[in-house]
Amino acid sequence: MLGFLARRLLAALVVVWGALTVIFVIVRVLPGDPAAVLLGTYATPQLIAEQRQRLGLNQPRPVQYALFMRQAVLGDWGRSYYEGSGAMRLVLGRFPDTAELALASLALTVGASLGLGSLAARRPHSGLDRAIETVSLAAQAAPNFWLGLVGILIFSRDLKWLPSFGRGGLWHLVLPSVTLSVQFIGLLTRLVRAGIVEMAGQDFARTARAKGLTELRVLVRHIYRNMLIPVVTMIGLQLGTLVGGVVVTETVFAWPGLGRLIVTAIENRDYPLVQAAVAFTAMIFVLTNLAVDAACACLDPRIRYR
Repeated sequence: MLGFLARRLLAALVVVWGALTVIFVIVRVLPGDPAAVLLGTYATPQLIAEQRQRLGLNQPRPVQYALFMRQAVLGDWGRSYYEGSGAMRLVLGRFPDTAELALASLALTVGASLGLGSLAARRPHSGLDRAIETVSLAAQAAPNFWLGLVGILIFSRDLKWLPSFGRGGLWHLVLPSVTLSVQFIGLLTRLVRAGIVEMAGQDFARTARAKGLTELRVLVRHIYRNMLIPVVTMIGLQLGTLVGGVVVTETVFAWPGLGRLIVTAIENRDYPLVQAAVAFTAMIFVLTNLAVDAACACLDPRIRYR
């Protein structure tokens, strides 16, 4: 088990290094000079040059990259150009809001997917099964920003049932979490349905029925247990994606999380803040995948030796 986790950890470190390298390159090839943006429209070339020197942007790119990687290894992500405080401190300050939204969306996704997938699998190829399959495919194809805007128009503007933006009580969480979870509900529902249909025809399921167990007991005690690995894998991937992919949803609903922070940092060409936010998101994704790998290895020991 330790060797298995060590191999996964090594691969995770390579992924994080790749993510840091890619974001370093991307933020520096984007148009716009951070020094000019920071000083404003009427800054003179001399002031811009002095500001670039203070920010360390006048050094060659390889030197900047080496300094960036060395600081990253030491846990020093620099200071935000605009806020003046530590970049990672700003990221960690916004993370609880994003985590709240992501976990609410994940809970909704798991509950709805298990229910709909189980319902569709009870009678494969029936009218209900086809209806759930159609709705699931439509949910997967629906863009988050479109769902968010439609939800605001219907439930906030017309019906006035739910708030349209900001973070407050539980009611503020409803529209963003539903918007963020719809695509994943469609995907996971189809996975659960396919897994149940496949497992229901296996020998162990038929044996359990022959012993007189009810269909619900067969489903909960036998079928769910044997289809856990693909479902756990997908849920883990979704959790990492939810944390890293909330930019659009947070922007639509003015949710004060990591997504809005990243958008603002990109607009301001705030290199340290963008790099810290992307690095943190990459680490969350990698740690989630490590946890999923460990869980799958515990559920099926054969995975450890592959």
